[in-house]
Amino acid sequence: MASSSPVYRASEPEEVDALLRLVLASLDDDQAVDVISIPLAGKSSIADYMVIASGRSTRQVASMAQKLSEKIKAEYGRPSRIEGLPTADWVLLDAGDVIVHLFRPEVRTFYNLERMWAFGDAPTPPAAPVIED
Repeated sequence: MASSSPVYRASEPEEVDALLRLVLASLDDDQAVDVISIPLAGKSSIADYMVIASGRSTRQVASMAQKLSEKIKAEYGRPSRIEGLPTADWVLLDAGDVIVHLFRPEVRTFYNLERMWAFGDAPTPPAAPVIED
């Protein structure tokens, strides 16, 4: 269950970058798969970065989320909101400036958040051929 306390947002870009580095290092330590970081600053007000990663099992996904939340609390003294731990198919961790989505691979493929949040950075699909009579 998510915490009802407000999520802290940093005012300094250096603190946001440090939080992103902590998130990426923690996921690397926990052997997350296919980690990507999407910059959202100037594109959305929900966060400055979105990180998407996969775990090989529900147990790994839940473990990565819990460890990351503990590291953020230890480093910054602030709680993170976590959703989805009971099933751990898709866990959302809201650390304020960085939102982390942790998936099992099949669930990640189904929702395809990378494409949804690409903001035009993704390749344009080829146009359908025009058939003239």
